[in-house]
Amino acid sequence: MPAPNEITVPQLLRLIGTPECPVIVDISIDPDHDEDPYLIPGSFRHPHTDIPGLKARLGGRACVVTCQQGIKLSQGLVARLRADGLAAEYLSGGMYGWRDHPQMTRIPAEAIPAPVDGATLWVTRHRPKIDRIACPWLIRRFVDPEARFLFVSPEWVTGVADRYAATPFDIEDVPFSHKGPQCTFDTMLDTFALHSAPLDRLATVVRAADTNTHDASPQAAGLLAISVGLSRQYKDDQAQLEAGMVLYDALYRWARDGVDEGHDWPTGRSS
Repeated sequence: MPAPNEITVPQLLRLIGTPECPVIVDISIDPDHDEDPYLIPGSFRHPHTDIPGLKARLGGRACVVTCQQGIKLSQGLVARLRADGLAAEYLSGGMYGWRDHPQMTRIPAEAIPAPVDGATLWVTRHRPKIDRIACPWLIRRFVDPEARFLFVSPEWVTGVADRYAATPFDIEDVPFSHKGPQCTFDTMLDTFALHSAPLDRLATVVRAADTNTHDASPQAAGLLAISVGLSRQYKDDQAQLEAGMVLYDALYRWARDGVDEGHDWPTGRSS
C-alpha cells in the first residue's frame, strides 16, 4: 500500500502540464544528477540541506520532492516539510522510477536557459498572436513555472535580450524560432525533448494556425480566430498572456483526453 505522503509516477504524470500541478523539487545530489543530467518537466533543483531556502521558495504551495531513488533523501525532506505544516509528497522510485516509466519525457538540464533573478527570462515581439502565446504556455507548464516574458517592439528584441540577459524567441536568426515548415513551438518541443502524443497533437494545431496551413488541422482556423480575438480584446500583452494560458490549458486537455469526443444535434443521432 502506498504511503500517505507518496505519489506515483503515473499520478504525477497526470498533473504535469495542468494548473493543478504541484511544485516539483529535485534534491538529487550533484554526483547523481551529473550521472543522469535530466529533469522532470516543470521541476527545479534545490539542495536538500537548504530547507529554509526551499520553504521560502515554495511559499506555502504543495510540492513533490524527488531524489535519485526516492528513498532516504526525499522521504526525509518530505517528513521535515510535513512536520512544519506543508503539503509535501515524495515521488515513488525517484528519478530512476521516472526515467524507466514507458514513453516518459525528460528535459536535458543543459537545454534550459540560465535563470535571471531566480527564474528564466524570455523576450519576444509585442502584440502576440499564436506562437508567442503557445510558447510561453509550454514553458510555464513544462519547463519553468516561474518564467517571465517580456514583450517589446520587434526591432528591439535582440537589444533587450542583450541588456537584460533574456532569451529571445520567435524572431529571425535566434535558436528558438521557426525552422523550415516548423514553428517556434516545434523548436521548443525538440530542444526540451518534450515530444509526447498530446503535445505533438497540440503542436500540429499551433503550427497550422501560425503558418496559415489550415488544411493540416481542422482546429487551426478556430485557434487563429480566438487568438486574433484575444489580441483585440486585451491592450496589455501580459493580461493577454494570462488569458491565453487558460486557452492553451483547455487545448492541452483536449489533445490529451478529448480528441475522440464529438457533438451533434439532436443528441444520440446515428451516423
